[in-house]
Amino acid sequence: MTAKELVQNFYQSDALVNSELMKSYLHPEIILDWNSSKGFIQMKSDDIVALSNELSIAYLDSKIEISHILEEENLVSVRYSHFVKTIENPREEMLLAHFIVIWEVKEGKLFRGYQMSQLS
Repeated sequence: MTAKELVQNFYQSDALVNSELMKSYLHPEIILDWNSSKGFIQMKSDDIVALSNELSIAYLDSKIEISHILEEENLVSVRYSHFVKTIENPREEMLLAHFIVIWEVKEGKLFRGYQMSQLS
């Protein structure tokens, strides 16, 4: 599987709301540097899995729409929008945020990420 295929599979899966599935994509030494509209955070594996747990509690459904994806060797850049359905309003899909991330893939896993996001 190429690095691009791994990243596409990751975002097309339910990993963002399924912590067990999330773990299968993460390299043990993963680090994600995330610049969001709320500030900078650096996340390691346990932090990312905890976020996946939080998302699964807060939202009934989660969907990613990738608009751009580029691969160069073991680096993949992806631009996507994250849509969710809330427990309070399960019929309405809402845009959660826009993201751009550069992933470094190592040993077939997500190893190093540089992400920026903006709430909708």
